Amino acid sequence: MEPLKFRINETQCGMRLDKILSETLADQTRSFLIRLFDGDAVTVNGKAVKKSYKAALDDEVVVILPEPVPSDITPENIPLEIVYEDDDLLVVNKPKGMVVHPAPGHYNGTLVNALLYHCGDRLSTINGIIRPGILHRIDKDTSGLLLVAKNDMSHHFLAHQIMEHTLDRYYIAVVLGRTDPMGSIDAPIGRNPRDRQKMTICSNGKEAVTHYESMETFNGYSLIRCKLETGRTHQIRVHMASIGHPVLNDPLYNKQKCRVKCDFEGQCLHAQTIGFEHPSTGERMLFTAETPDYFTGILTKLRGS
Repeated sequence: MEPLKFRINETQCGMRLDKILSETLADQTRSFLIRLFDGDAVTVNGKAVKKSYKAALDDEVVVILPEPVPSDITPENIPLEIVYEDDDLLVVNKPKGMVVHPAPGHYNGTLVNALLYHCGDRLSTINGIIRPGILHRIDKDTSGLLLVAKNDMSHHFLAHQIMEHTLDRYYIAVVLGRTDPMGSIDAPIGRNPRDRQKMTICSNGKEAVTHYESMETFNGYSLIRCKLETGRTHQIRVHMASIGHPVLNDPLYNKQKCRVKCDFEGQCLHAQTIGFEHPSTGERMLFTAETPDYFTGILTKLRGS
């Protein structure tokens, strides 16, 4: 496998290297990153370093990633809505209710099972056998666009854009209450120590920034559009709940039932638009998914209530 190579920029200067790698390899676990440092797989300017190393401007970082082991994940002939595809990447419109990659309790019927059937071995190997090609995730009950890398070069290139905040991700959501016309939430997010299924705002969490704007207001609800600077687990759901505007029908962060019937499971949140620079052509690409039926249905009910 090709090593991951990059240079430290002004934003990363002075940061711990393990924190930089946790953002660069956002889908990997802390234990995975620790093993990289313990195995001298992370070098700076040609020398192995510890995870606490403080990065300096223009440091050359090289990460030797482990070779993937043969996968026992079963390819499944699951229909995919592919918005765009070429030799380097796919843009997939994930339906509500589909898990992105295998995990305890969800070993079949995932997006990865479907991608393995559709692409065979033409997926990047950087995130291993469980998450081939997966650059970022959205929750099971969040619908919308996901970017998938078909080779390691594309994966590195696109992951760098995520790290640099130049990969655009826009979501729409229905939230409780009347929000400000626009706003930004800059609050670190980490695992909730009292409930491991939930995330929470905490001082030792990872940087998380969400920008939002109100698109429409109803009687007690708002339709908002969010732009992510970072991509933390449950980021929009946690951030909006933290300012008193939890996402409609969110089972983890919103205890208030909707005053109109929700005929769907989980939060009313849709990954609507994604924009990025193509890894081979350099062309700026932008894709938007149509608002799904469950979402337009609840908007119709709220407008008429």
